[in-house]
Amino acid sequence: MRAWHFSENAYPYLPPADNYQSIRVSLPNRIYDPAKGAALYDRYIDEWLIAEDEGVEIMLNEHHQTATCVDPAAPLMLAALARLSKRARLLILGNPIANRRQPVRVAEEMAMIDVLSHGRLEAGFVRGVPYEILPANSNPVRMNERHWEALDLIVKCWTHHDGPFSHEGRFFHHRAINIWPRPIQQPHPPVWVSTTSTGGAAQVGAHGYVQATFLTGFDTTKRIYEGYRRGWREAGRGHDVPIDRLAYAALVYVGETEARAYAGAEKLLWYVTSNKVPPHFSNPPGYLPVAMNVQLARGTHNVVSAYGTKQATVQGAIEAGTLFAGTPDQVLRQIKKHWEHVGGYGHLLIMGQAGFLEHDDTVHGIRMFAREVYPRLKEIYPDALVSGVRDSVRVG
Repeated sequence: MRAWHFSENAYPYLPPADNYQSIRVSLPNRIYDPAKGAALYDRYIDEWLIAEDEGVEIMLNEHHQTATCVDPAAPLMLAALARLSKRARLLILGNPIANRRQPVRVAEEMAMIDVLSHGRLEAGFVRGVPYEILPANSNPVRMNERHWEALDLIVKCWTHHDGPFSHEGRFFHHRAINIWPRPIQQPHPPVWVSTTSTGGAAQVGAHGYVQATFLTGFDTTKRIYEGYRRGWREAGRGHDVPIDRLAYAALVYVGETEARAYAGAEKLLWYVTSNKVPPHFSNPPGYLPVAMNVQLARGTHNVVSAYGTKQATVQGAIEAGTLFAGTPDQVLRQIKKHWEHVGGYGHLLIMGQAGFLEHDDTVHGIRMFAREVYPRLKEIYPDALVSGVRDSVRVG
């Protein structure tokens, strides 16, 4: 198993939630203090580099017009980390390409990062969350189609080496494409896609890309992975799905005592408890399929709170499989329980910093995981495993 340290670069210094309608899209930026923001960027970069020193890989993402993630241009942060880091793999998860107007520019940026990092890029792509349709001035209808056309074009940009070619698609039109530089990794950097539906996962599996899912707990993650395996097999890729094709992202905090771990985990839960967003940002018309909107109208799902009140507590989030927290032995057992329930995964994407978890506590959590849990995970779950095989492993 490979572990990745993940931070959304949150800006937590906000007024009481009753003073604003939404933490995303409409929160006035007068609240943002650039001096505090600069200090936060410094510490977040330091934490990524400490994770690298501890043998953990680096992951980052981007969001827009939100205090939950003050990294609106992840390729810029990735460029800084490409130069500052030395050996960690660099995962961007990811580029919201359905909202980007120029996929060719994305291909150029990622190729440059791959060269700058000497071939350490892991290139992730996402459809984009509903809150960012309005900030992107984008159309919520047919986002999946735009996403896949853009991704196919990006891969062609990386793999076409014989001079300019043209692209005339449904959503994107380019007369002469011939990117410089081209990536170091051949035929192209590893591609990741984040999805939360079984149909989307099946499409990722059919392409053979790495499937990532975030805070989806036990049963939902299991269904997503089953969708991926179905798509993989129906595309003729064979029966066995390599374990490194699947990734799971969770909040993680490890302490030498349960009390210290729970104190850190409580601060990580800011990511869940602060996510105040009204329905008109959470579900713009056309973003969700009609069937899903019917379920919403019947009260089956709650788009205002994506995670639910149960997951706003440490114990509730642990039970839901969205948080792994406790002593090293406890965290190992929690991960093992989740891993076996969903059929296995080869990447653990660790949100190890959020909200008011300060630098020293963040570093403590990184080091405790890297030194006390990670070696045991790698021994229990080697890269040679295949997805869907749940061997009984005794964990002390």
